[in-house]
Amino acid sequence: MRRSEALMSRTAGRLRAAALAAFAPAVLAQAPPEPMPMQEDAPSRRSPVERVEIRGTQDSDLRRNAIAGKIVIGREEIERFGDTTVGEVLRRLPSVTLGGRPGRGGEIRLRGMGSGFTQILVDGERMPAGLALETLTPDQIERIELFRAPTAEHGARAIAGTINIVLREPLQRRLNDLRLTYGLENGRGQPHVSWTRNDRLGEKGTYNLSLSASRHTRLDDVATRTREVDALTGATLLDQEETGTALDRRDRVVLSSRLHWRHGPGEAFTLTPFVVASEGRNESRRQTVQTVGATPLPYASAFTIAESNYSMLRLNAQEQRRIGNDARIELRGMVSTASWRSRSVRQEFDAAQALTRTLEENTDNTDRTWRMATKLTMQHSEGHNLVAGAEMETTRREQERTTLQNGSPLLVDLGDAFGARTRRSAAYVQDEWEVTKAWSAHAGLRVERIDTRSDSGASSISHSSLVWTPLLHSVWKLDPRRRDQIRASLTRSYRAPSLQDLITRPAISSRYAPPGPNVATSPDRLGNPGLRPELATGIEVAYEKYLPEGVLSANLFHRRITDLIRNVTELEVVSYAAVPRWVSRPQNLDGARVTGLELEAKFRLDELIADAPQVSVRSNLSLFRSHVEGVPGPDNRIDRQPKATGNLGADYRLRSAPVQIGGSIHWVPAYRLQTTDTQSLINSARRTVDLYALWTIDRNTRLRFSASNVLARDYGNSSAIVTGPTIQSVENSGPTWTAWSLRLEMTL
Repeated sequence: MRRSEALMSRTAGRLRAAALAAFAPAVLAQAPPEPMPMQEDAPSRRSPVERVEIRGTQDSDLRRNAIAGKIVIGREEIERFGDTTVGEVLRRLPSVTLGGRPGRGGEIRLRGMGSGFTQILVDGERMPAGLALETLTPDQIERIELFRAPTAEHGARAIAGTINIVLREPLQRRLNDLRLTYGLENGRGQPHVSWTRNDRLGEKGTYNLSLSASRHTRLDDVATRTREVDALTGATLLDQEETGTALDRRDRVVLSSRLHWRHGPGEAFTLTPFVVASEGRNESRRQTVQTVGATPLPYASAFTIAESNYSMLRLNAQEQRRIGNDARIELRGMVSTASWRSRSVRQEFDAAQALTRTLEENTDNTDRTWRMATKLTMQHSEGHNLVAGAEMETTRREQERTTLQNGSPLLVDLGDAFGARTRRSAAYVQDEWEVTKAWSAHAGLRVERIDTRSDSGASSISHSSLVWTPLLHSVWKLDPRRRDQIRASLTRSYRAPSLQDLITRPAISSRYAPPGPNVATSPDRLGNPGLRPELATGIEVAYEKYLPEGVLSANLFHRRITDLIRNVTELEVVSYAAVPRWVSRPQNLDGARVTGLELEAKFRLDELIADAPQVSVRSNLSLFRSHVEGVPGPDNRIDRQPKATGNLGADYRLRSAPVQIGGSIHWVPAYRLQTTDTQSLINSARRTVDLYALWTIDRNTRLRFSASNVLARDYGNSSAIVTGPTIQSVENSGPTWTAWSLRLEMTL
């Protein structure tokens, strides 16, 4: 035993030395300071490996004591698979699905509802426009909170629910962690390095600093088939197939920090800066073959180079003060500026490789946001609080876009400068009352005013709306130990149009540029400044049973949505072309109904079966049904919503060695959607299998191996539109690959 311990200690020392020699000069500009007085130093690196079993309940307590039903994911679960993006963590949570290729990140969809139904927050604030959640790394996250119903404090812009990402928080103990990761997918490397530091600022202050840098390089094979058939006879009128490759590279640096000063009992000031800088380059090559059709090919081959960069700076400040013995006030402020620029050049060639067209697009976006909020909490009696607050937020987008075809401006009459502004003001009141030891009730009312304006040259269009959102939550504890409880919520929520949905400058189809026609499967895209917010009335009923190391729960929900927003493609007369063109723009439809059942089980196997191995099991299954009014069935469901989604995972710690192994399966069945009376889409099934192994070398060194998307199945999706006598369709398909990753985790 002593020989194995000595061997592991020597191995850990060599790994640390090699890693620090290679990475430390680029990541750490100074040596870590000496341990502070009255703080315990990190355990000696020569300490033997000991088996430590922690049976924590903090995440369960946060979930059990929440006002509204929510799921809390802490550091242990976030770290488990060694993921390098937040999306990889989120797809294992109940009712969460992602857009994009299997095994990769994409748009976050809660309860299968895409198109902005899910509210995404970072530290309780809405994410800045243009910031992808994939930019954040799991190393910078303290916990993830998934709210199933809206609350007065977090806002009612959450028809599907809210995902709140809480960044790392400063702890009382010193922390200095370095993590070095190297991934491999389809022969392309994915290096990633992160550093996290906790320390103290004098006697009353603490701080956290998290820095990460990464490069993601991905090579994809793509295939697109465009067809047109006669709606009556089914005869094929057009059949084109486009194949090619896309090489994408993304470099990111993310810095987050939290500084916390305590004034006294219950009084503190917190400052949270957050900085993101990224740049990317994409090179794609396409070849097109036409087997049926008299219409000439738009091009035989095409080569596109696109470059982009994004930068964002956000600063949050929060002050907490006590007002006497029974009241406290909280003041919050946020300023944010984000800019992203892109340039793409597309060259098209004929069969003889002669250049036929050059299309260049340049876009410059700038978003500026400020937000102020205050919250007053008054304690009337033991277990009875009254909470009131007010908020004000303004976001302004300025956009400049130029489109050049063969060197000449394409949209001269429309101009280059566009803009949009959204101003939100809100006030809310909430009564939190523990009526009895077994029954708690929370009633709230939130009112929000939304003012939007879209600017295009000398003209502007404004729109205002007022949204009242009553909120009622209740919890019944069925036993004195609070192991079993029933939740119920009756709420109102809404979804406001995005800024991009309001801007009236068209985004031209890259395949079919004016002044000629385009096709319905490759439309231009245009905003709609007259959009109204979607409103939803929702009900939730849940049963929760808490185990020593897990939970069993069942949640039933229903939403009634009015003024549903959906993109509709129609043939329109436009000012920038000599003939009518197909244009896709968001429009308000009548409404929709959504119903779902969410089942979750997290437990250790020996809690349910005597003498069973200590295997931790995580499973969830969600079933969805929806109906969009005004759209003929079947399959007239909410946009991008599958009929079900599920996850199954397990972990086991070996007794013979300091090694933990585990895996998970993420499943989404294939589904078809009827999006409008003439448009439909089909998505293939997803079965994503992830595996990991964690070797604890000593108390300060761990080595984590993971494999994501082990099955690596091909994916595919298609869309179709009825254009009168014909049906046009586009099918996209391509392979996926397993992503391998090896991460060294060190405490310095």
